Order: sequence, then C-alpha cells, then structure tokens
Amino acid sequence: MTRTAATDTHCPYCALQCGMRLDRARPGEVLERPEFPVNRGALCAKGRTAPALLARGVRLDGPLLRDAPGGPLRAASWPEALDRVAAGLARTRAEHGPDAVGVFGGGGLTNEKAYLLGKFARVVLGTANIDYNGRFCMSSAAAAHRRAFGLDRGLPFPLADVPHTGCLVLVGANPAETMPPAVRYLRELRENGGRLIVVDPRRTRTAELADLHLQPRPGGDLALALGLLHLVIADGLVDEEFVERRTTGFDAARASAMAHWPDRVERITGVPEHQLREAARMFGEASTAIVLTARGAEQHSKGTDTVGAWIDLCLATGNCGRPYAGYGCLTGQGNGQGGREHGQKADQLPGYRSIEDPAARRHVAAVWGVDPDNLPGPGRSAYELLDGLGQPGGVRALLLAGSNPAVSAPDAGHVSQRLRALDLLVVADLVLSETARLADVVLPVTQWAEEDGTTTNLEGRVILRRRALDPPEGVRSELWVLRELAARLGVVEGFPAEAEAVFEELRRASAGGDADYAGIDYARIAAEDGVFWPCPTPEHPGTPRLFLDRFATPDGRARFAAVTHRPAAEEPCEEYPLYLTTGRVLAQYQSGAQTRRVAELNAAAPGPYVELHPGLAARLGIADGRPVAVTSRRGRAVAPARISGAIRPDTVFMPFHWAGAGRANSLTNPALDPVSRMPEFKLCAVRVEAVDA
Repeated sequence: MTRTAATDTHCPYCALQCGMRLDRARPGEVLERPEFPVNRGALCAKGRTAPALLARGVRLDGPLLRDAPGGPLRAASWPEALDRVAAGLARTRAEHGPDAVGVFGGGGLTNEKAYLLGKFARVVLGTANIDYNGRFCMSSAAAAHRRAFGLDRGLPFPLADVPHTGCLVLVGANPAETMPPAVRYLRELRENGGRLIVVDPRRTRTAELADLHLQPRPGGDLALALGLLHLVIADGLVDEEFVERRTTGFDAARASAMAHWPDRVERITGVPEHQLREAARMFGEASTAIVLTARGAEQHSKGTDTVGAWIDLCLATGNCGRPYAGYGCLTGQGNGQGGREHGQKADQLPGYRSIEDPAARRHVAAVWGVDPDNLPGPGRSAYELLDGLGQPGGVRALLLAGSNPAVSAPDAGHVSQRLRALDLLVVADLVLSETARLADVVLPVTQWAEEDGTTTNLEGRVILRRRALDPPEGVRSELWVLRELAARLGVVEGFPAEAEAVFEELRRASAGGDADYAGIDYARIAAEDGVFWPCPTPEHPGTPRLFLDRFATPDGRARFAAVTHRPAAEEPCEEYPLYLTTGRVLAQYQSGAQTRRVAELNAAAPGPYVELHPGLAARLGIADGRPVAVTSRRGRAVAPARISGAIRPDTVFMPFHWAGAGRANSLTNPALDPVSRMPEFKLCAVRVEAVDA
C-alpha cells in the first residue's frame, strides 16, 4: 500500500474528531490541518500528543494469554490466541446457550468495527447480549431525542451554527476542558453579541466564560428546566404559532411546568429566583436560542426526562427546526454517535433500526444473507450485562473491545468482581488496561493512525481516518480478528478485514434507516471533508440541518414531554450527607487507559483529587493537599483534597480517570434510567473525612 509522506486523518479522542495531519517521516509529530471545518487547525494537548501511544514500550505488540486462572499473562502467537478464544466461545455456547456469550464494545471504535462487531455477535455467536460503553454516555439524550423528534443525532445542526444564535445554554457541559477546540465557538458567540448561560454545580473554566452561571444542586437540572419553562409561559414568551403548527402535547407539558413555580424550583435546586427569571428572559427573548446538554445533565436515573424538559423549553419558544436554534447533545466519545447507529447496541440494528421491527430485521438479514427469524432479539443494556457476568443466566464468556469498565463502569469494584467471575474474558485493546489485566486472552489491535476507517462526529458528519503509519508486526485490526474468529467458528464468508469493504456493506445495511449512509463512500468523504447523514443517494447533498421542514415522527410534529421533577435514586442523608459528582479534567480522557501513559498529560494532571468548598473543608478539618476519604454505600476512594470556592458547599467533585485507591467509580451508583438504562454516574450520597497520609 503506497502512502504519501503526509496523511490527513483525525484525532482519536473526543467527538469533535478534529482534523490533523501526520507525516511518516516524523511519526511522533502532529501537524495542523486548518482546512478541516470543525477545529480549523486547533488541537488540544491530548490530540497533539496522541502519537505517543503508538510507541513501542507503551502499547501492546503481541497477544497475551493466561494458562490457568490467576496465573500470569504470557506472550502467545496469534494462532494460539485465536484458537483459545474460538474454543472458549464455542464451548460456552454449546454448554450454556448462545446468550451465555457476550460482546461489549466501545464508543471509540470506527463505524466499520462497530458494524462488524454487531454482525459477529448476532450471526456468528447468535447472542442477544451485545452492548457498548456509549450506553454510559449518550443513551439518555438519544432516548429523549427519539421521543421528541423521532430521530437521534447528537447535534441536528453543525457546530458552525453556534456562534450565530442569540442565546446558548450549556447544561452539565464543560467543553473548555472536555473539547477545548470548541471553545472558539463560544468566544465567537460572545463576539457576535450572543449570550451564554452555563448550568453546572461547579464554576468550571466554561462557566467562567458565561454571562450567567446557574449553580444547581446535583440532580436539579430537571426541576430547573421545568422552572424556566414555567417562567417562559407566565411571561408570554411562548411561540404559539410554532407550537400549534409543528408540535403536539403542549397542554400536558404546560400543566406539568406550571407546577414548578420559581419559589419551589429555588428550594429544589438552590438557584435563586432572580437568576431563574434572568435566564428565562435571556432565553425567551432571544431571536434564536440553542440548548446543549452533556453528561452532567444526562447521567442520572431521570436523565431522559431531564433532556426532555430542556427540549420542551426549545419547542415552547419555537427554537427547533430552524437555523441557529434547537436542542443538541455534546457527544463525548470519538465515535459515540456512529457507534450507536450500526449495531453494537443491545436494541439496534445498522442504520439506527430497532431490532424488534420486523421490516428492519428482514432488511438487515437480507444484507447479511441469513434468515431474519434467526436473528436474536434485544439483549441486556451495558450495566445489566456487566452486572450479570458469571451469574446464573448471565454471560459467562465475554469478548470486549475498546472499553475499560474496571475503571469506567459505575460501582466499578463490583463490576471488577463480575469480570473476574467469567469463564473466559477476551480483551482487544491498544494497551494493557485495568480490564485487560483481568483477561484470559489479550489481543493487541491497531489504532487510529494505523488503519483506515470512518467515524461520525457529534454533528453527524461522517469523516475518514486514513492509515498513516504501519503498526507493529504483532498487531492486527479488530476486523481481521473478527474474520479469523468467524472462520474458526464456522462462518467463512461475510467478514472482510478491509475497512472500505466493510463500509460498502454498511451502506447497504443502513439504506432506508434513520441513519442512512447509502449515499456516502470513502472518496466522497475525502473530497468533502465529511458528509452529514442522512444521505440516501450519491446525488444527495447530505443533511447538515435536520427538521427544517418536518420532524421525523409519523405526523411530522415534535412531541412535548410532560415530565415532572423527582428525586435522585440516592439523596444525601445523615450517614452520607454530601453529594458526589464526577467528571473529566483537561489533560486526561475517559478511563485514562491511554492518556495516563503520556508523560506530558500526566505532568499536567498527575492523579485524582477531591474538590470541596472551603467552608466544608474547615468544618471537617481538611487541609488543602492532604488525603481525604470519600465513602458511599458501595465503596471508598482516597485522594488529596483540592479546596476551591468554585464548588457548592454541599457537593464534592472527583475526576474519574484513575484506577486504584482514587477510583471515583468505586463510589458511583448504578441506578438506571428506566428508559435509556443510563446509570446515575453524576450523583450519589457520600461522606468525607480526613485520613492520615
């Protein structure tokens, strides 16, 4: 394969999928790519240092396997490792049935990998039990999006619309630390005269940019949105013509909102009434307005209803289905959008089709050359799948790719125990993550700069990663691994190892679905710097803005959600009197399995900490920098105190990037949203105390 000296590709981290350029002559150096429209050349420290993960001695360079439970991992050849995996999967399936075999994917996998992983689970293994860690990121926003609009795409408009809106509300989002190149859009918004409202229990770097910072208690976002809708209605700021022409269900939503009057909302959220009124005026009187939510609002046992309430605010003011207005979700993982569109989610088939829809099953089965009656139905959601590992009726052999649930899952101590209880754990990854250390077989796989493949960024823009560097000799792609395993399990056709061949099949499988990629191919993506789905034919221009003429519901109207505030699954009490909320920091990413191996990033963010208010610290006798223990009903974490007036006095914050004693997810609550099955990462009750060094 001939490659030019400099190759255009994309960052492997967040959902901006920033454009960058790699030079084969200088493989450790990232070059700017200013013509890519999303980041326009800007890169954060994670993107600039991404090639450091590909160096020898940092990443895995050959398969590993364990000869006996509890024994050490040793080097193995690819044939030996694959034979072990295939034999274990076949044995488990024969002895316990196909649903005793499971697959767990990741939101960083390319569209091709996500697609083929879902096909492998359903065609080769015959299991219903496949899900992915995107369930922990996007599922509540996706469920609310589909309920309101009939279609889920993180942003139904391009990021370039943001600077041109009149008012932007960021709810539980901190892009200044999670996706720094996007901050230019916030600055351009302010330069254009737009107003910025940030909703967050902490005064983050993003909140510092805001015209108005609302600082609710964790779990208060639903009540806050309903309170703002109440005020918009009371102040006569409803767009009656839009509501009448393009929506249904407003009367019920209005009745629910009117039960959330300002004094009540202030008592629930802690946000002063005068700030509520100011925010309602800023939003309701703006010529156009946008609401963007992220994990702070969504990772709750009521996350779907919370997002639904913010969508209601947009609908009531006519801020949907027109340029520079609408609701959107800031997708977290690099391919969190595409990862949930093409089949690695428990309830979906490629093209964002429901696995329970007979027509969808027939279409996909025809592409795959199988009987639709032989396709399994929906399986367990991500946490439910992990919770049942090694249990009667649960998964006993698990193939896991691109995820690190031993650090990233809620109640991570329990999840680690369940991973250890498996008869067979197979992990495909770049590095020996905490989850990979528990595996029976570890398969080293290629990464972003070493392979071709597509991802879909937070705007719904399908983009193309190009192979710029050669992987180590002992490393293979997941596509190759799936082909080899399928052949060993008796399926010798339908699993190409070349990414473009997989994408061509994905196009056919997605055709006619909500996420229709049929009109997109590699050449077009490269020529246009990405193509927005849906794009049903090669002649179609793609769809940067959804819903301009109609929503994707049967009647073309958006649906209001008549929701009401309810407490979190776990509120503070006498024994656990404080709120814990979790999140990310600028220099680390997700479970930290990759970024914790980069010296520059570790120097900037070397370890976990517990952020707490000076008043709380004084009351508990805690000094800055001294170790503190945070204890919940599920576990205990210890990390240095970081005393800051940026956080509420009733709340403590921990970043979740680290394993070991400072693992924040040792504490978090796996209570699930009843619709999205999203765990309640962002709120649990804890106590905090000083400990000896």
